[in-house]
Amino acid sequence: MYAADACTRALGIELVEVGPGHARMRMTVRPEFLNGHRTCHGGLIFTLADSAFAFACNSRNLNTVAAGCSIEFLRPVFENEVLTAEAVEQALAGRHGIYDIRVTNRAGETVAMFRGKSARIAGNVIPADGPGT
Repeated sequence: MYAADACTRALGIELVEVGPGHARMRMTVRPEFLNGHRTCHGGLIFTLADSAFAFACNSRNLNTVAAGCSIEFLRPVFENEVLTAEAVEQALAGRHGIYDIRVTNRAGETVAMFRGKSARIAGNVIPADGPGT
């Protein structure tokens, strides 16, 4: 899935770890990620959290998409900071799941909290007969 995720790769977001119901991703805040206040644009922090959410909810190889999400920004983030998003499945019932994603800086301080609701759709991330088929 990472190889097919052009947006995540273009932003330099690294996939650090993924397993059933969880994922960890990392991003360095580049100069072009800064807003008019010279802090990281919230949309980029959201994208990092959303990417971790996507990998966590697709981690069982069942195609899953976002059905809703929200984010709370808790502290500013500056250029060259390294952010880590840790996604953890909180509940899975039928076709839906709830995931919490904590975004932290290098010091381990929480800079944002994201909650996503997933919805399973038809198919597999990697088809049974292999990728590219």
